[in-house]
Amino acid sequence: MSIRLYDTSARQIRDFIPLSPGCVSIYLCGATVQAAPHIGHIRSGLNFDIMRRWFTYRGYDVTFVRNVTDIDDKIIKKAAEQGEPWWAIGYRNECAFNTAYDALGCLRPTYEPRATGHVPEMIEMMRGLIERGHAYAADGNVYFDVRSYPDYLALSNQDLEDLLQPSEGETGKRDPRDFAMWKAAKPGEPSWETPWGRGRPGWHLECSAMAHKYLGEAFDIHGGGIDLIFPHHENEIAQAKGYGDDFASYWCHNAWVTMSGEKMSKSLDNSVLVADMVQRWRPIVLRYYLGTPHYRSTIEYSEEALREAESAFARIEGFVQRVCEKAGKTVEPADEVPLAFAEAMDDDLGVPQALAIVHTTVRQGNSALTADDKETAVARLAEVRAMLRVLGLDPLDEHWSGGPGDRGDDLHGVVDSLVRLVLEQRQAARARKDYG
Repeated sequence: MSIRLYDTSARQIRDFIPLSPGCVSIYLCGATVQAAPHIGHIRSGLNFDIMRRWFTYRGYDVTFVRNVTDIDDKIIKKAAEQGEPWWAIGYRNECAFNTAYDALGCLRPTYEPRATGHVPEMIEMMRGLIERGHAYAADGNVYFDVRSYPDYLALSNQDLEDLLQPSEGETGKRDPRDFAMWKAAKPGEPSWETPWGRGRPGWHLECSAMAHKYLGEAFDIHGGGIDLIFPHHENEIAQAKGYGDDFASYWCHNAWVTMSGEKMSKSLDNSVLVADMVQRWRPIVLRYYLGTPHYRSTIEYSEEALREAESAFARIEGFVQRVCEKAGKTVEPADEVPLAFAEAMDDDLGVPQALAIVHTTVRQGNSALTADDKETAVARLAEVRAMLRVLGLDPLDEHWSGGPGDRGDDLHGVVDSLVRLVLEQRQAARARKDYG
């Protein structure tokens, strides 16, 4: 059975057919680094980490790009509020995101480009779009002409006549629905020189330019949260295809983490920071909690759900420990996962169904232990470890257990760094009397 993925653009599950046999190219919209990460941010990284791991298990050579948006309106606003340089805020929070990804066991991306490092590529893309009649300069801004691209809004399935595009104080638009690729410089804001005057990039242009640089004119999968479908991903498509790229073959989107039915968001003041969570819950339990629901299903945050996740993982972990003690050695993972597990993962990354196979196998192994059937118990544990390895949840993996390079000690540093960042930000908030 081939891997099948739900493609947002097709609104159906499709067989995955790579552009290059045996290779997979993935672009994931990463962090906008105006603040420390909450668990809703990290869920996206976890979901696509599992996707990457499954493609690797299936024998694909995976190129995984996850960008960093280190310049945008939110970062500039935060810099003004806190009296800090924009780049200091961006770098500090970029480090916090990477620390959180590390804490929860996400593999490092193949490439992790920053937006500010790719202004030349953005200028080149704008020049090409202007030459092709898809963009125009006005008052130092550069806008994309949405009417020049007939398939605009096909991804989000909206009607252009009903569209309201935020203006954000921009001037010179031919149509209020046109969106900014480049914003004219304002006093006190960071800016770069371009043929159309000094300014800074718009959010959408950054990803189109970086995807083109690292993955070329066409790549396999573009990922991100469902909140990015419009306007971000819609505008990325318009820019890239207007420039002449085929862009992404598949669009995959993960759902939100919510609290009381609302999307977890800093603007709604309902965020649960990763740095706080890793003080109260083991990182591997957080990974289990955030990574095991289906990526397209919403997670409603609650303490009770976390306790249930902790108990469920403890049953797996206890089995692993008992069998290793019985065998008198560490049992290595099997070379292949059980067929039912593979079928579940092939079917749009059906992690909940795959996890059910893990728990069934654990029960079978426990029954073998009760019957003093060491050989069967060891065989079941080998299968369990193979499945957990795919999910990034193997408690005997050196990331979680220590081992070569003292990885376990590294995790203490990871947690300490996350906590230190939150304490610094709280102290800064107190200093400016931001008691909320």
